[in-house]
Amino acid sequence: MAKVNLSEVGKNLLKSADSGEKVELQSLWQDQPVVVFFLRRFGCQVCRWMAAEISKLEPDLGANGVSLVGVGPEEFGLQEFKEGGFFKGSIYVDEEKKCYKDLGFKRYNALSVVPAALGKKVRDVSSKASAAGIQGNFSGDLMQSGGMIIVAKGGEKVLLHFIQDSPGDFVPLEDISTALGISSTVKVGQKPVCNDDVCTR
Repeated sequence: MAKVNLSEVGKNLLKSADSGEKVELQSLWQDQPVVVFFLRRFGCQVCRWMAAEISKLEPDLGANGVSLVGVGPEEFGLQEFKEGGFFKGSIYVDEEKKCYKDLGFKRYNALSVVPAALGKKVRDVSSKASAAGIQGNFSGDLMQSGGMIIVAKGGEKVLLHFIQDSPGDFVPLEDISTALGISSTVKVGQKPVCNDDVCTR
């Protein structure tokens, strides 16, 4: 796990999806711990499923004074994402993708994106998303990967720093609860049982 310089990355500006106001990333952890989920794209089916999964924790997070935030790398697909109600936290846009860069979230290239997108992890999550009735599209920047950062109140320390290797990688809900030291009664989404290329739900 790469070392995160919170004072440096904290100065990056994010744009609120609701008000359009620009805020510094560090303002999100000023008064409470925060879980910041960085999506690859707002239109990504897999990202939408992950957002819906993480949102299951929102009542437990709220009860423990933890803020839940989602960040996308561009406004493309934002309106549809909001209307779909996939995410229960605050939503921001990192228009310059500076947080993505500073937190080590890699960019694919034309050669690496296809195998990554067709990999088993992505197919698994995609089938879960389809089973949950979540659809997606291929609009916007397909090359950006995402991840997550969980920061203690006041930026005291990084509790979790997760970088996607495959677009299908995500942080298990219990790992989020454990990092924050809270208990959760959330039921994880149904995972398909996969045997190589054959998936059953």
